[in-house]
Amino acid sequence: MKRPLLLLFPLLLFSLSQKAEIRYLTLQQSIDIAREQSYSMRNLREDLKIAEYNLKSTLAGLKTHVDLSLTTPSFNQNIRTWEDSTGVSFYSVKRLDYSGTLTVNQPLITNGNIYWETGVNAYDDYNAFLRSSTLNTRLRFRQPIDALYGYNNVRANLKQARLAYERSQKSLQREELGLVYQISSGYYNLLSQQRGTEIARLDLERQTEANDIAQNKYASGLIKEVDALQMEVDLAEARNSYEVALINQQSSVNSFKEMLGIALTDSIVLTDDLSYTPIVVDVEEAVRYALDNRTELRDRDIAIELQNMTIRQTKASGMVRGTLEAYVQKTGTNSIERSNPYSTTLIDSYENFINRPANYGVGLTVTVPIVDFGENRARVRAAKARQQQNIWNREELERSIETETRTAVARLNNNLKRLQLLEQNVSLAEKSFDITRQRFSDGDIDSQTLALERNRLNSAYRNHLSAYIDYQLSLADILRKTLHDYRK
Repeated sequence: MKRPLLLLFPLLLFSLSQKAEIRYLTLQQSIDIAREQSYSMRNLREDLKIAEYNLKSTLAGLKTHVDLSLTTPSFNQNIRTWEDSTGVSFYSVKRLDYSGTLTVNQPLITNGNIYWETGVNAYDDYNAFLRSSTLNTRLRFRQPIDALYGYNNVRANLKQARLAYERSQKSLQREELGLVYQISSGYYNLLSQQRGTEIARLDLERQTEANDIAQNKYASGLIKEVDALQMEVDLAEARNSYEVALINQQSSVNSFKEMLGIALTDSIVLTDDLSYTPIVVDVEEAVRYALDNRTELRDRDIAIELQNMTIRQTKASGMVRGTLEAYVQKTGTNSIERSNPYSTTLIDSYENFINRPANYGVGLTVTVPIVDFGENRARVRAAKARQQQNIWNREELERSIETETRTAVARLNNNLKRLQLLEQNVSLAEKSFDITRQRFSDGDIDSQTLALERNRLNSAYRNHLSAYIDYQLSLADILRKTLHDYRK
């Protein structure tokens, strides 16, 4: 028996270490947790990092690159053939190579590049018993001339990287606003369930009190048996409603935990007293904020800019293309017997490098499209047609944003009026129920009248809660549609 107990002891310690946390959450705290822990936000932040690193990579590609290549050493032995009038003979060839090359490459914003390459190569020829070395340096310039008037890949790639980074930023901002609305909806749905449970509990307490009064009055012969039985039925219904409300609340709690990305073992307590600040939004101001701030419009602008680049690239493929190249090169070489040290052949190669005249070259290659039977023209027109679609999509999106913003503002203002009206209804319903309960205690009314008044009070509570949640969600929707927080 001791061994199973010893095995259970670590499990007991582990379970105690996993103590559930009690979280007292406001709406803002819930949003902050979701921003850090929700899957969609973590994924979008990684997308933003990818775009940022791609932009850094593109910018780094415009800077000087230096590479060093070394061969230390390389030995080769193979068989070669020799054929003459006497026949074919075979002999062994052995060679040992050393080399080093330094390359400095500077890309140009004009889509060309300048690079400088310098190196030394030395080898031992075991068959010829020679030790040779070569010094070489070369400066080269290359420039596509069509990049000066047509399509520049370097500038285009840089602009595409910047636009991709901006688009990722806008996507993150847009998703964050969607997350705020989603969390707000989940928060107020849970709040509705919690308040509904509280309403059901208060109703159960009121019904329990009313049933006690009815049973006492029935025992005293003041009411009929049917009225006492009806109060018992109403009490059972109130108890069942409370139990159902508890089950629904627990289900909403688990859904909200999953939405926030927190442990299901944690407990959540929402700290919201149903207080609010009346906010009336001017519809024209809201439309102006929406048209100035909505990230979808900027996303359409980026699509138009990218399509303009595609049009230029398509046009450039049908233009005259060419490349201008020039180079200057110096070389020095020397061969001596293998019995001499490498320093000797290197010194002799350097003297040859100084005395030997430089090599140089310059050239211009041009490609002229003559006949393509309208292929390029058709591609350009197709790209322009796609651009026209992008422009129309942006115009339609702008009209859609204006329409939905006006609708959201009207809904917000109507929900505010409804909430203010239902606040008064709650106060009147509470007073009416207190009077009705007193009249029932005095024997002036029957249990059916009390039940109707109780249902009227519960309906007033629920309608007020629904109006409060609709108002708060309308505010969150206005924030999502205008990117302007009217609560600040």
